Amino acid sequence: MSEEHHYDLVIVGGGPAGSSAAFASAKNGIKVALLEKENSIAETVRTSGVTWIQNIKEFGIPDDCFNPIKNFSFCSPSNEVTIRDSVPRAAVLDVRKTYRWLAQQAKQAGADIFVKINVKDVIKNKRGDIVGVSGIGPNGKITFHSKVVIDASGFPSTVCKAMGFATQWKRFGAGAEYEVKVENVESDTWWLMVGQQYSPAGYAWIFPLGNNIVRIGVGVGKPESDIDPTQRLKELMDSKIGPIKKLGKISPMEFHYGLIPNDGLSRKTVFNNLILVGDSAGQANPLVLEGIRYAIKFGRVAGKVASDAIKSGNTDKTALNPYEENWRKEIESKINSAGKVQNRWIGLSDEEWDRELDIIKELKPEEFIDFIKAEFGLSNMIKLATHHPKLAVRQLFNLVKGKK
Repeated sequence: MSEEHHYDLVIVGGGPAGSSAAFASAKNGIKVALLEKENSIAETVRTSGVTWIQNIKEFGIPDDCFNPIKNFSFCSPSNEVTIRDSVPRAAVLDVRKTYRWLAQQAKQAGADIFVKINVKDVIKNKRGDIVGVSGIGPNGKITFHSKVVIDASGFPSTVCKAMGFATQWKRFGAGAEYEVKVENVESDTWWLMVGQQYSPAGYAWIFPLGNNIVRIGVGVGKPESDIDPTQRLKELMDSKIGPIKKLGKISPMEFHYGLIPNDGLSRKTVFNNLILVGDSAGQANPLVLEGIRYAIKFGRVAGKVASDAIKSGNTDKTALNPYEENWRKEIESKINSAGKVQNRWIGLSDEEWDRELDIIKELKPEEFIDFIKAEFGLSNMIKLATHHPKLAVRQLFNLVKGKK
């Protein structure tokens, strides 16, 4: 049996980017379909859920969806540093609860949500422009016709690839983590663990969720390393090295695995009748490979721009281009600067990591957060150069500014 649907806007992917685009566009008064391939929104968790309190407040995410973090601990093979703050500036999301809240916001705004929809192909008009998608639903073949499509399918970039506009990401992060119950944990302190024993091209982490639940994970940069993050994570949990041993008895509850693009902002994200947002657009911070805040923020921008274009009767790339102008102005230079720091970090030896932690411990909490968030604005750089005349700090931030 074949099903057909007609909408103004079809959004592929029910993650934070897709739900946020659906919310903004439905609120703007158009007919919106949000398509999710799994049995429910956030059935599978693919991210550790790190984000920032400032963004949480901006998006209106409820307090019961996250655990606030105010202390930031780093561990290298022979060094350990903790930056302590008086107020929480970071957070670890209850990913499933947060994504479902975002989808509920979209539904309340008027979007129709379809689950178990596996998009396989695109529908094109005579000019070769996208005018819908097709795939397999619970009852067989299903087709959605639309004026605009938003590709929020994440790392696979399903729609973008089907149109022939992009190939697979060349650089990406692969992350594996267990959500576990532990005996001992500081619920307001996260750990990042660096050096060869943790990850040869990345880092390991301990992110607390409250109630003695933490996420222990390993991220590995590809193709820089061929290490399997799942295997390395098992080794770390079995040997209980570094801060993992402080957790006491570990009882695994759930396993997560995910991929995140790390090619920088290399893709064009606007075409006739098509917008890319979130991981399908490569909108990720290279320093800690997080992108949920970008997915929500630019998902909302994409939804507003798409719905305005649909209402105007012109949905070509020129009409949709304000979306790309918006996000590039907001994050392009910051992501490029963060990429330089990441390239430096990927090449560090264990001894160099020990010294890098000495640089990090010089930072005030707000400076550290700006740095790890890739908030490399000119005013931030000037303040840092003034506050930290030490040679090593100057070298790090000169790198960000592109000086020798």
